[in-house]
Amino acid sequence: MSNSVFVPGHITGFFSIENHEVSLKNGSCGAGFLLSKGVRTTVESADKLSINVNQGGSTVIDEVLKILEIDTDFKITQDIQLPIGAGFGTSAASALSLTMALNDFLNLNYSKELCGQIAHMAEVNLGGGLGDVIAQTGHGLVFRTQPGAPGIGEIKSFKHDVYIAWKTFGKINTSSVISNPVYREKITDVGIKYIEYFTEKPSLKNFLDFSYKFASETDLMSDEVKQLVDYFNSSDDILGSSMGMLGNTVFAFAQNKDAFENMDVEDLHIDKLNNVGISYD
Repeated sequence: MSNSVFVPGHITGFFSIENHEVSLKNGSCGAGFLLSKGVRTTVESADKLSINVNQGGSTVIDEVLKILEIDTDFKITQDIQLPIGAGFGTSAASALSLTMALNDFLNLNYSKELCGQIAHMAEVNLGGGLGDVIAQTGHGLVFRTQPGAPGIGEIKSFKHDVYIAWKTFGKINTSSVISNPVYREKITDVGIKYIEYFTEKPSLKNFLDFSYKFASETDLMSDEVKQLVDYFNSSDDILGSSMGMLGNTVFAFAQNKDAFENMDVEDLHIDKLNNVGISYD
């Protein structure tokens, strides 16, 4: 017996930090998008508890098991298909896919929202992303309109038939940025401005424009990220490009795959916007 759940990776373009003393209301507002790659978690019968992760450690898994207070024996296998710590929401996808897979495997009968709240709690407890979990319950381009966990926060999803390319230059310690009072104030002030603009007209063009302006005005882009972003934005075939929050990562959108294949960029990953979201095997 086994259960497998896939949760897509999520990249944020712009956001504001929304603190609350209640963990489930703690989070962020902002806009991002889902990728076709993410984290697939499989739970299957075994004589003893075992954990197999293809990259990184078991910190997120351990936190979810702690919250659930589960001591049953089974095997957990996680296929993390995107770089860790580079702005792809992998820890949130890990927590959410594990919670949902365990829910099915153990017949816990939790709602999708409750599974999301458990995953959100794990994220908050570990000081990771503050909005990836709820975004990963959506599809396509996702606008987080109210902060918090699924069932508490609110999102709007928009489908678009577009290609995405990304390249990462390495990790950024998310918790070190969101806990820095100077960065927190700047991120929130700039983020609120563009969230208000996007609320008035939530178009793909505005998402890309506001993402670039947010990254520029918050001074979060490294020199190598800015150089590649500007290179993408110099092409008429590219719809827009910016930095993935929070990671040393560049993303770009285009109508056609050829637009990226014609760019002179090494180690460029080409994807399509994920208009489906979470899937089960």
